[in-house]
Amino acid sequence: MEISITKADKLKDRPSDTSLGFGTIFTDHMFNMDYDPEKGWHNPRIEPYGPINLSPATMALHYGQAIFEGLKAYRTADGGVQLFRPMDNFKRMNRSAEMLCIPAVDEQFLMKALLKLVDMERAWVPSAAGTSLYIRPFIFATDPYIGLKASSTYRFCMILCPVGAYYPEGFNPVKIWVTRDYVRAVRGGVGQAKTAGNYAASLYATELAHKDGYTQVLWLDGVELKYVEEVGSMNIFFKLGDEIVTPQLNGSILSGVTRDSVITMAKSWGVKVTERRIAIDEVFEAHAKGDLKEVFGSGTAAVISPVGNIKYHEKVIDISDGKVGPLASRLFNELMDIQYGKAEDKFGWIVPVKPA
Repeated sequence: MEISITKADKLKDRPSDTSLGFGTIFTDHMFNMDYDPEKGWHNPRIEPYGPINLSPATMALHYGQAIFEGLKAYRTADGGVQLFRPMDNFKRMNRSAEMLCIPAVDEQFLMKALLKLVDMERAWVPSAAGTSLYIRPFIFATDPYIGLKASSTYRFCMILCPVGAYYPEGFNPVKIWVTRDYVRAVRGGVGQAKTAGNYAASLYATELAHKDGYTQVLWLDGVELKYVEEVGSMNIFFKLGDEIVTPQLNGSILSGVTRDSVITMAKSWGVKVTERRIAIDEVFEAHAKGDLKEVFGSGTAAVISPVGNIKYHEKVIDISDGKVGPLASRLFNELMDIQYGKAEDKFGWIVPVKPA
């Protein structure tokens, strides 16, 4: 397929790097593509960023048949632009698509489209430390029908957003809140898919956490309500003694690209990493014994997010005296150095965006 290009008549004023938040400013252009059973995926196009005209009966609005991804483009010191593990995001998107009965998309073609779009918008990639261009691919059902079934038609889009730090705290320890009253997902459901409904399911408990002064919710398993799963926007890691422990992928936990990067990098340093079930009670017991050295999350948006405080019912523990631990700091710095082209990419994770 050839990608058609329609350029915006008037370009937007780009914000300064120092004024960037997260998720509120969008670039001049977006990528769109459509699906129907006769043509398959077709009509790929880059066109001006703007509203999407939808029927009030559009199925995604009623039944949540929608998936998305998140990745970033980074500005290097020499002015170049590069992506971090984009094919892993497209592979995961197709795994999500399968679970939501959405037709798979050619991953190599998506890479071609992404490179073309980011190249067109390369002036939007900020250069200040910690900033990047966030990339949001998403697919949603478009049949104008309110009967319950899988849609026959879909729209694939990619939009771009220059961003600063995801958390207001920046690279400082965040506070997380554990709930046994609410669950995000259960095994056998769509917890491992990056689908809109999983995030809708997290909103109410997250609001309760915010009211209590906490940044995010740490979710427990939806069956026994005792085993740690993930945080709302990131996977979670515990440093117990000299070992890193992270919940194993069990069908209700998102397989994070940054999670895999952390595991790969830590193992390359000779650090023991174990993927297994870990109960929240074990975490608190390890803290009481002095064995809980660090807690941190991983995700595309925040990269590494150290955790300084956990609340579970009325129990509250402080980790690493509320400071960033040495392992989280090393992971953050070395991952960022690879992403921004300051360090050798020993793992083959970087894809450069070459000018047309």
